[in-house]
Amino acid sequence: MGDLERLVMEQLWAASTALTVREVHERLAGTRELAYTTVMTVLDRLAKKKLTERERDGKAWRYRAAAPREELAADLMRDALDRAGDRREALVRFVGQVSDEEAALLREALSRLDGQERTG
Repeated sequence: MGDLERLVMEQLWAASTALTVREVHERLAGTRELAYTTVMTVLDRLAKKKLTERERDGKAWRYRAAAPREELAADLMRDALDRAGDRREALVRFVGQVSDEEAALLREALSRLDGQERTG
């Protein structure tokens, strides 16, 4: 995702309901000077990429994020690993850069998955 797409997605993730183009445009007004048509194009592009879902509301579309940001982050990490060439080396380098807290979270997640495999 580009910076503008990310900025629009942030608005959708922060919203409790689906937003129209106008509502997204108004929310962005305080951060960036964007034309209404630019926001409309970005939302349409995000829908085509299946990053948003949209539904008709009269003449307008209402948009919501298709998945939580954490799921998107996981998908991006998996895609990066797929393109890394040496997947093992990429994982080793990634783990070498995480904080102690993040390493503990990774250990906990792996332990949980290991436990699920044994019981499942």
